[in-house]
Amino acid sequence: MRELENWLEGIVSVLRMPLGTVECRDYILSLLFLKRVSDVLGDGRWESIKKHNGNLGENLNNALRELTRGHPELEEIVGRVDFRVIDEYRLSKVVNMLDQRRLGLCDVEPDIMGRVYEFLLWKASGGRWRSLGEFYTPDEVADVLVRLLDPEPGMEVYDPCCGSGRLLIKCHLYFKEKYEHANVPPLHFYGQEASYTAYTIAKMNMIIHGIWNAHIRFGDTLQDPAFKEEDGSLKKFDLVIANPPWNQKGYTEEFYRFDPYRRFEFGIPPKESADWGWLQHMYASLKDKGRMAVVLDAGSVSRGSEKEIRKKFVDSDLISAVILLPENLFYNTSASSVIIVIDKGRRPKDGILMINASQFYQKEGRKNRLTQEGIEKIVEVYRRWKEKEFRETSTHKAEADASS
Repeated sequence: MRELENWLEGIVSVLRMPLGTVECRDYILSLLFLKRVSDVLGDGRWESIKKHNGNLGENLNNALRELTRGHPELEEIVGRVDFRVIDEYRLSKVVNMLDQRRLGLCDVEPDIMGRVYEFLLWKASGGRWRSLGEFYTPDEVADVLVRLLDPEPGMEVYDPCCGSGRLLIKCHLYFKEKYEHANVPPLHFYGQEASYTAYTIAKMNMIIHGIWNAHIRFGDTLQDPAFKEEDGSLKKFDLVIANPPWNQKGYTEEFYRFDPYRRFEFGIPPKESADWGWLQHMYASLKDKGRMAVVLDAGSVSRGSEKEIRKKFVDSDLISAVILLPENLFYNTSASSVIIVIDKGRRPKDGILMINASQFYQKEGRKNRLTQEGIEKIVEVYRRWKEKEFRETSTHKAEADASS
């Protein structure tokens, strides 16, 4: 992470003078997209740009317009940049700096675009920006979420607050590796995001990874969910995976009470936190045998203001597992977090599986990192518990069948 930040710091320092720290964001993202696509496809596009003979700004403009043709949502963000406003010397310097790193699929993490965006937001705020958790889920936490859900062929996977698409990409890569040589139906991906820049990056990410069966929509999911059936009811999915914005404000009691989709029947979340509003939306978006895994601030399972909603979920045997993660994992906060797992088709009668993984971390710079040992233990314990429950349920059912 530190190496990436140093590399980006250098690029920002070159562009800050002509553009300003905030304005250079779209320029860097556009250049990174161009370089990443070229490295992934190996199409020589970047090599051609490097061999420019004057008019570098014009050449970059043309290359980007060509790349985004047919994708109007990408054309809009690229349309905000004009590389001709940057002098040739600085532009050449930035191109050379970008050329120092390969950005192919095997060279960098899958969501390098999202990671860069988050760093640029943090940089523009002077290191004080507080909402990065809305976009960035650490890779190790994403791995746990995906492995707990274990996507199966043909499933529809939904992230109602998809940010840059990181969790959907993780699902895609996990599935691709697991079923590499099998002729199975693909996964279908659905995501919605309220930040327009994050939404466009998610679209870029789907293109880069060749995920053509992805449906990414822009908008506020709680206010106006994008995926609906013909009769106007919510579309339902096999899997829901998410890291919603923690403690989000802005939704009134009236909004929850008169929701046309009847999503909030477990209770009205407090105005200072929509955590259990998000959970209720996700639960309402599950098929009858659907499963979900969501990461939230640890306070969401202990705050008094949400006690009655939690109680209804617990009393209805809806929550399968709660996993306490180490503190200080997330880019913008040192707070602890939890993963809440719901399996709508299998309601546990023996209580909720509680996993304390808070000690499975290692220091990495100013943040902690969930260890591989921690990931393996979480997944192993959950799967053992699930198998045990399945065996006992099957045995009880067989005994009941035999006695009838």
